[in-house]
Amino acid sequence: MTRPRLSLGVLGATGRMGLSIARVAAEEGLPVVAAVAHEQSGRDLGELAGLGPTGVKVTSDLDALREADVIIDFSLPAPALALFDRAAAWQLPVVTGTTGFDAKGLSALDALAKVAPVVAAPNFSQGVTVLFHLAAEAARLLGPGFDAEIVEMHHRKKIDAPSGTAVRLAEVVQSARRLPKVLHGRSGEVGARTDDELAVLALRGGDVVGEHTLLLAGLGERVELIHRATDRAIFARGAVRAARWALGRAPGRYGMEDVMGLR
Repeated sequence: MTRPRLSLGVLGATGRMGLSIARVAAEEGLPVVAAVAHEQSGRDLGELAGLGPTGVKVTSDLDALREADVIIDFSLPAPALALFDRAAAWQLPVVTGTTGFDAKGLSALDALAKVAPVVAAPNFSQGVTVLFHLAAEAARLLGPGFDAEIVEMHHRKKIDAPSGTAVRLAEVVQSARRLPKVLHGRSGEVGARTDDELAVLALRGGDVVGEHTLLLAGLGERVELIHRATDRAIFARGAVRAARWALGRAPGRYGMEDVMGLR
């Protein structure tokens, strides 16, 4: 079956994710018709992405995004907030990976979802989305006889810990098992592990794109669910898949679980 063709607009177009989206869109034959960023204004997006000239010039004018069928946003809370207000007026679908919104930003996101489909996720990896799904099932099925622990590793330049993906994975396991206590590492004489705790440990080093492991340790056996990212393009591929999915959907707030048919 032929997939519908759609045009994309990208906010945060000159960032690492924005350029990756431009490359993935080119691979899939989807035109990027608007590229908005506060840096590299006037430059050709294709040249910046290593694709050769495409005729799409980077601009700081948000109104350029109105020409797209779906807008993909990987920017910062302030420009994303401005986008949500404009997109609501245009009733255009938005896929956003921007995080860190305050109450005003979250309110704008909710307002947009009332008039257009919005796919919002902290991680657009399709594999990570499946990891969340499997983690919930495994934690529920194995039950309290299996202790849950999470280990994540990222490159040495990552500035936050634990990762947002690890935090979400912990929330998934907490919900499935009703664990009230989350620890971020252990040190000193902490005593024996209790049944109601879940520890999240963060490792940093080298150029690791991202690795997340859920360990479910029982007596005499252990189950490990692992996701390893080796190429940051996985996040762009997930975002482009979400854009295809969002086109023509009813207004509402969606996640990658909806995109992949997991709920």
